[in-house]
Amino acid sequence: MADPEQGNQTFVTEFILLGFGDLPELQTFLFMLFLVTYLLTLVGNILIVALVVTDQQLHTPMYFFLENLSFLEICYTSTILPKMLLSLLTKENGISLSGCFFQFYVFASLACSECYLLSVMSYDRYLAICKPLHYGALMNTRFRIQLAVGSWISGFMSPIFTTSMLASQLTFCGSNKIDHFFCDYTPLLVLSCSNTRSTEIAMSFIGSVCTVPPFLLTVTSYICIIATILKIPSTTGRKKAFSTCSAHLLVVTIFYGALMTVYLLPKNDVLRDQNKLFSLFYTVLTPLLNPLIYSLRNKDFRAALSNSVSKCVPLLRTQRIQSLFNTGTETINK
Repeated sequence: MADPEQGNQTFVTEFILLGFGDLPELQTFLFMLFLVTYLLTLVGNILIVALVVTDQQLHTPMYFFLENLSFLEICYTSTILPKMLLSLLTKENGISLSGCFFQFYVFASLACSECYLLSVMSYDRYLAICKPLHYGALMNTRFRIQLAVGSWISGFMSPIFTTSMLASQLTFCGSNKIDHFFCDYTPLLVLSCSNTRSTEIAMSFIGSVCTVPPFLLTVTSYICIIATILKIPSTTGRKKAFSTCSAHLLVVTIFYGALMTVYLLPKNDVLRDQNKLFSLFYTVLTPLLNPLIYSLRNKDFRAALSNSVSKCVPLLRTQRIQSLFNTGTETINK
């Protein structure tokens, strides 16, 4: 990534992620906060995946997409939080160029995949509410697998070009300190000492492709859903219809709201200083809230969890009794 025209300059071989280093008195608190958040995120999303796989009542298109979303959130938060936790604990906040670009690629791929997957979930709710008689035929097993696979493939294909441009065309020969807690493209462009105009255009184009069409599809789906719900004569029917999509709508609002704040609003000094805080919403808060929103507001999940617990408790009790019996037998034999 060296530019011969730059002369005898020292080129960057490692970046320093500043993270929240400007708050030294809060390092221990932040470590414990993010550690608890990470563990809760893993437990919550793994629980959703496990319940959807094991409970026959949850083998429906809506929960199939939710299972994909939960697995994505596990990968998403694991791309960023372990490195941040290590930095807070050991003060080792260096990351190699290749490691930085790889983190950015995985993060961007998962973010794109989440945009596509959220739009697919909104389309699924549109078919269920607006086309209920044709829902089973339209959202069949083959089609929903194609939608899920397409979301993952599209998400991981989109950032390849921009990541290769970032790695091959930008030169870093000045400061190596990234004022962020992960390798995002905006802080990297700020550090570059080469012409970033073409890279910025490419980044904006790919970012628009990943976010604008899924966002428009999501908005269109919910406009149709709300219009259909308002036509339902009974209040009970309207509440029941809206309850099936309100959780997803809340997740979409938080996710896209944070993304737009960070990437679309003008980069003035005030917003630039707040970018790290807003980035926490879609990198840390959304993966944590997903299992809480979907499980606590969903009676099917509560029932599946209750059934799983009721099956486990007698089993654990039987194993405990068997263990005590074996211990007693061994004592008598002695």
